[in-house]
Amino acid sequence: MTHQEKAVMLLHQQYHCSQAVLGAFAEDFGLDLPTAFKFSACFGSGMRYSGRCGCMTGALLVLGMSLGFYEAQEQDLEEYGAQKTREFVQRFTERMHGETYCRSMEPDTIGQEGIRQTCLQAVSASIEILEDMLAETPARTSCLCEILEPRSIIRRASELRRFQTRVNGLLHSTSKRIAFIQFDIRQFKIINDLHGEHFGDKILDFVVCQLEVLCRREQLFANLRSDVFMVVMEFDAPEEITELIHQLDERLQWFQNVRLQLSYGVYVVQDLGMEQRQMEDRAAMARKAAKQDILTNIAFYKEQFKESLYNRKFIEENMDKAIAERQIQMYLQPKYSIKQNRIVGAEALVRWVHPSRGMIYPDQFIPIVEENGLIQKIDYYIWEEACWFLGRCKAAGITNCPVSVNMSRCHLCSNSCVQVLTDLIERNGISKQLLELEITETAGGQIRKKAMQLKEEGFTLLMDDFGSGYSSLNILLETPFDVIKLDKKFMENIVASRKGLLILEQVVAMANKLELGLLAEGVETKEQVDLLRSIGCDQVQGYYYAAPMPPDEFYHILVQQYNATA
Repeated sequence: MTHQEKAVMLLHQQYHCSQAVLGAFAEDFGLDLPTAFKFSACFGSGMRYSGRCGCMTGALLVLGMSLGFYEAQEQDLEEYGAQKTREFVQRFTERMHGETYCRSMEPDTIGQEGIRQTCLQAVSASIEILEDMLAETPARTSCLCEILEPRSIIRRASELRRFQTRVNGLLHSTSKRIAFIQFDIRQFKIINDLHGEHFGDKILDFVVCQLEVLCRREQLFANLRSDVFMVVMEFDAPEEITELIHQLDERLQWFQNVRLQLSYGVYVVQDLGMEQRQMEDRAAMARKAAKQDILTNIAFYKEQFKESLYNRKFIEENMDKAIAERQIQMYLQPKYSIKQNRIVGAEALVRWVHPSRGMIYPDQFIPIVEENGLIQKIDYYIWEEACWFLGRCKAAGITNCPVSVNMSRCHLCSNSCVQVLTDLIERNGISKQLLELEITETAGGQIRKKAMQLKEEGFTLLMDDFGSGYSSLNILLETPFDVIKLDKKFMENIVASRKGLLILEQVVAMANKLELGLLAEGVETKEQVDLLRSIGCDQVQGYYYAAPMPPDEFYHILVQQYNATA
């Protein structure tokens, strides 16, 4: 039975429209209908009694549970939730021709049959919009490696409220100083991919058990979400903070045969009048800074971390406008054949050329848009630009220069990407072989299924960043890639020693035996080019040959090459 059919059945059974919408999706969350209706009663009454259409209540509850808003303990997740909520309300309002209040559909205005038809229309619109949004955006719970049972959701929310209440009491009763310590497990997603989510859950239980043993009465702790934990403690001397962290590190080094590495962010409270949420956010900022530090796994909050928060806010608030105004631009970096000394393809890269800030490079905004879901819009935009460019080349008679585009992690969870790619290719009249798809090897366990589907559709697949993760060979064995791209860091390391050269030679030999294409990226010196030539790796990409450039500049070079060989 479809979501639409379930909702109509519930309406005919005289359930409220908010219950019909939520009930239609209940099974998706492992909820029985009575439990789903409790959610509706607890969380939906405020909206319903405000006069808003109950369909919005039910739909926003479904959206929240699907995308993980109930877990939000950091500003970025909260802002992401607000963005998606606004998107749903806007789309629902448009579908209902501006009507969102039940009072506009009162019986003495349009009659009982009119109300029934309007309710059916509103329920149908809600479900169609929900299905569309959930297909476009991967579930946040999946990205966070945790799909909670519904009763666990309620229990978690209760535990967090109790934790925050106790922390608030501590802040207002202690005569000592207070520190917020937030920590997480580095590369927890990879651990889940390699060992399974059940094993990951056992690790989280293990961490909780160790915290229960280690933390005294005045040291409060909570599991905020997935692998992120918070400890709030009193202290007299700063050494007490680092001592607690070292004890945690000692206890949490290993779980079974898996090494755990943790990152700690510390915020020492300066102003007891500050909102507790702001204190938590500062500890989170410090934790994220610790993850970037190769020398230590502990970072204390600094005021300059605010700049990072402001940059994130700027990116999230301006990205839609940047796409609409074409501030987001496609750049192309040529791929060369060493033997032929000519261009044999290109990679499509993204750049943000802001009218006042100038060039904003991908490493400054891609991690943020990957977290909040905007990466899908950027990818679609770059795919469209790449297909248009390939159509332009075809019109000039150039049909031997494929362009590769990136497929972000979110597309591996989406059912819409194949259709989007197919539509773009048909619209521009190009061959599927000319639009190559790059999938990073660290994208996770969903690679194989989506890659098989894309391969069956006739696309050429490139494994990006080969050598940067833990499971390159396993993924290569299970997934039908056509080309592997050697990671830049992998290249830097292997040319520095005899052992590295031997590894590279074996990778080239393996690619040849498997009949795979091989491309080395990050090639910057003649020494690297000569080394690659000597061991039989012909295709390269890097600054030695050319930096990424605007499409018009690349097109001009390509036409010159084409005319010279015609």
